[in-house]
Amino acid sequence: MAGLHSSIRPSSSSSLSSLSSQNFASRILLLLTVLPFTLACFAFVLQWRGGLNDPITRWSPEQHQFPGMGTSLSHSQTSHSSNSDCFNPLGQSQSPTFPYYRGWKFDYGTDLRPKICITTSTSAGLEQTLPWIFYHKVIGVSTFFLFVEGKAASANVSKVLETIPGVKLIFRTKELEEQQAKSRIWNETWLSSFFYKPCNYELFVKQSLNMEMAIVMAKEAGMDWIIHLDTDELIHPAGTREYSLRQLLSDVPGNVDMVVFPNYESSVERDDIKEPFSEVSMFKKNYDHLPKEVYFGNYKEATRGNPNYFLTYGNGKSAARIQDHLRPNGAHRWHNYMKSPHEIKLEEAAVLHYTYPKFSDLTSRRKRCGCKPTKEDVKRCFMLEFDRSAFIIASTATEEEMRRWYQERVVWTDRELNLKLMRKGILTRINAPMVIIQALREHGVFSSVIVSAEQTNLSKDEFLSSIESSNSTRTTMSDKGFSSRKIGKIDTQVNGRRLFEFTNDSAQTLAIPPLSPPSLEDFEVLT
Repeated sequence: MAGLHSSIRPSSSSSLSSLSSQNFASRILLLLTVLPFTLACFAFVLQWRGGLNDPITRWSPEQHQFPGMGTSLSHSQTSHSSNSDCFNPLGQSQSPTFPYYRGWKFDYGTDLRPKICITTSTSAGLEQTLPWIFYHKVIGVSTFFLFVEGKAASANVSKVLETIPGVKLIFRTKELEEQQAKSRIWNETWLSSFFYKPCNYELFVKQSLNMEMAIVMAKEAGMDWIIHLDTDELIHPAGTREYSLRQLLSDVPGNVDMVVFPNYESSVERDDIKEPFSEVSMFKKNYDHLPKEVYFGNYKEATRGNPNYFLTYGNGKSAARIQDHLRPNGAHRWHNYMKSPHEIKLEEAAVLHYTYPKFSDLTSRRKRCGCKPTKEDVKRCFMLEFDRSAFIIASTATEEEMRRWYQERVVWTDRELNLKLMRKGILTRINAPMVIIQALREHGVFSSVIVSAEQTNLSKDEFLSSIESSNSTRTTMSDKGFSSRKIGKIDTQVNGRRLFEFTNDSAQTLAIPPLSPPSLEDFEVLT
């Protein structure tokens, strides 16, 4: 019996050991299962209550800084967030913390240096001009000289623009045309090759005359720098510690008179874009910002059968230091009557040109010019080959044909090609303008401007004056639009002697038109 018991004991001991091991393993498995779940729940609670810095939301304007934003929220925002664990996802009750933000009015006063102004000639509506103005306010522009006509000069649009601090509207009235008819420009040779021609040439002359007037207004306003931009262009001040045009220009040496911003061209990926500034983030880089071998080595693929590397111009825009004898040199450059300006070209900053970003930009081409849609006639109306082709298509094709042409020539739908050109550096993603403008919209900046304008109590005389200005603008801008022929023939002999007041050769440097980027033919010449 003892032998039997002795033979059973080891088996019982082995079973107990096995059970103990199984229980231990079960507990370990339970612990490994519960622990991660518990930690995940804990992290979720902390993040929901604002205790963690989620890298995905690190650039959210409601919580943290975007490059160029300030470091603190207003007192009202701080108290609001401390009293509630929730916030309005649209941020309507909050304010962006950009460095130059002074309430939604961006009222700088006299503390911003250098003082930068932008001048433009536009007929765009509020959907384009408001984001354009406030984006540039965010990066440090204080003053805008808007030469308005068409939709931009209408009563509903102009009354909103006039309420924005730092925005000055100049309507195209008969008085303005008579004043510009006396400009010395008409008796000088540097712009004369653009006189008495229709469409784009006419616009080029008008822009130059407006720029000349803007220089005078900039001097009177105490500006330090002036830039000419269209309302489909945004300055991209890359290369600064903050996302700041003010900082960029403040770092320019004192002996520099002009700063050239190479332009990047938008590369839209859909044909249903509605708000380009908020929906487009892919751009094609300028020749000046690419190695020569990369540019010419990928030229054919980047051109995609279009006449040139860019659809339109490739010679950038420029900022000029306000000084005596400054004059425009066409829409893309500035010059000086007494000297050749010392200019530099920026290596990182650029002008973002949103080129034909909407399908309607193509369909509306036929309404902008009275030229015949023939290859010969469009040459006297448009300076660039793609604009000529777009006008012919818009004037002769069906909407289906236009849509197909637009998708082939403008829209970038080939993802493999897009990725390849991104790896090569031809294409690039630029999200800063999109983020800034979306933040402005979500914080109610644009809607606040419109509401404020509607609530402003204009006096009867002011109201009638604004209506009269708008009506005179619409009368002047008839189907033929602004006529350089008409202005050119008014009182030209009065200023004839002014042509001889300056004998410096630099005074007559020819105006620089919009120019296409280098082509493969240029590469053959270079090599």
